[in-house]
Amino acid sequence: MINDEYFLAALRLAAGTDPIPGHVSAAARDVYGLRVPGAVTAAPAECPAIRAGSGSRGDDGSHLVRFVAAGLTFDLEVTVGDGLIDVAGHVFPYPGEGALVDVRTPHLTLTRRIAHNGHFIATGLPPGWLSVVCHRPGYAPVQTRWVRIRP
Repeated sequence: MINDEYFLAALRLAAGTDPIPGHVSAAARDVYGLRVPGAVTAAPAECPAIRAGSGSRGDDGSHLVRFVAAGLTFDLEVTVGDGLIDVAGHVFPYPGEGALVDVRTPHLTLTRRIAHNGHFIATGLPPGWLSVVCHRPGYAPVQTRWVRIRP
């Protein structure tokens, strides 16, 4: 026999009137806060040493991935050690004087200047979701898609 509470909950669910759980609403607000208004999103791209879309894992456990959009290419080498992520990146062509990158996780953003050769490094990030945003003076920001980096 079905109890009344279970039956009413099933009816609310079927009617689409069940309230959204608090943790789902909080997660949605957090994700919305990670958007970069006006940014162009770079998609994974083919690279001779990297399989398109999924990247590849090096012998040392590093993860390689390439993204392309708006005339920029991002090559990211992500290494996991001691439970933390290190990112060695290369943006080319060089985006110009004053260009910065934000290496982002859902809970931490590290801002780095891009060297004249297009390289940047960010260390000590928590494992999980990762995205990089390039800010170029006079242009819309370019962000990579979010990728999940697992130890």
